[in-house]
Amino acid sequence: MVLKKFCIMWLMRLRFVPEAQGIVEASPYVIHDDRPFEKPISTYYSNEAPLHVEIGTGKGGFLVELARRNPDINYLGVECYESVLYKAIEKLDAIPENEKLTNIRLFARDARLLPELLKTGEVDRLYLNFSDPWPKKRHAKRRLTSHQFLALYEQFLKPGGELVFKTDNKDLFAFSLEELEEAPHWHITAKTFDLHRDPVMNEGNIMTEYERKFSALGTTINKLIAVYEP
Repeated sequence: MVLKKFCIMWLMRLRFVPEAQGIVEASPYVIHDDRPFEKPISTYYSNEAPLHVEIGTGKGGFLVELARRNPDINYLGVECYESVLYKAIEKLDAIPENEKLTNIRLFARDARLLPELLKTGEVDRLYLNFSDPWPKKRHAKRRLTSHQFLALYEQFLKPGGELVFKTDNKDLFAFSLEELEEAPHWHITAKTFDLHRDPVMNEGNIMTEYERKFSALGTTINKLIAVYEP
């Protein structure tokens, strides 16, 4: 109930889209089961493959392109706001029938429910792209790189699994570096404060909608990769 109220509260701050709920509820890309937590996540895909998860999928440009480029990897997009998630569904529906993606599914619920959907060690990589910075100090635990959320990820990331994080927010990036450096089971393997000028970390980079917008304004993008090592 608390999670539902949390999503509703933030949904009220987004533009209301009357058709969004119907699009999400009707989409075959969305996990609809009333009790999905009783099934292995692999049953929602046509093939067994490594699983990569994006929390905060938004309009889906990043995840759809990832799935298109990597057919041998299964992707799960997590987004509780139907008013933006329906855009990801529209992107998937627009793909020609003979090119439809079978390696992507969407989870229209709060990310804090993921440990109930995913079993221990099921996820190889986790993407966090331009997450809400929650700038007020009292809201620090809500940041997706807080030690509270790192502990949550440990419940489903496999040993050696990666967290890949991008943000334009310097304060959030500094906070994330500090949280990861202090976390006993995490090791930062790469970082940059100017992604698009870093030839190594920018190789193969897929820009999100936010990333294109911020970059066009001259904003530098921060990125880090951390490994979970229990």
